[in-house]
Amino acid sequence: MPRSRCCGALPDNTDMPKSLLTAGLTVPEFEEEFILGLKDIFEEKIVFNKLIGLKITSLRPDRVTARIDMRHELVGHYVHNRLHGGVISAGLDAMGGLAVMAAIGARHMDEAPLQRLHRFAKLGTIDPRVDYLRPGIGEYFELRAEVMRLGSRVGSTRMELLGADGKLLSTGAAAYIVS
Repeated sequence: MPRSRCCGALPDNTDMPKSLLTAGLTVPEFEEEFILGLKDIFEEKIVFNKLIGLKITSLRPDRVTARIDMRHELVGHYVHNRLHGGVISAGLDAMGGLAVMAAIGARHMDEAPLQRLHRFAKLGTIDPRVDYLRPGIGEYFELRAEVMRLGSRVGSTRMELLGADGKLLSTGAAAYIVS
């Protein structure tokens, strides 16, 4: 089945989490219907994500990435034109949730894409943490997240926010209720 342009096929295993590489597990590819459905939920139906301009750039079972373009409405410090800390924490939290959604979707590949998309109704953040390492200054920001562990009730993630120059600006970790 054709893949969405934003979420291309796995080119190689160089940026897969070490735990998946050492375990010798293969990472399944998502169907276009699942990718488009998850993008719709994440970018359109979660209105706050739309408000801050969070756009998925890659959606894989082992890692998700997105981008936020800097806009005047997202400024937290007007003198330095810095990204608001609330936008950073909300973006990282959203990415952790998206990573859990992708992991759940991968766990249930035997189900139809629409059926898997309905599994996210009970997903919610239960314990977020954000570390602000550098000021959020730049024309855009890349966000990344991966699931460290997905249990039957709780998923644990780690997230990163990088500047346009690739420098790490913030990190996060969170737990999500999945059932």
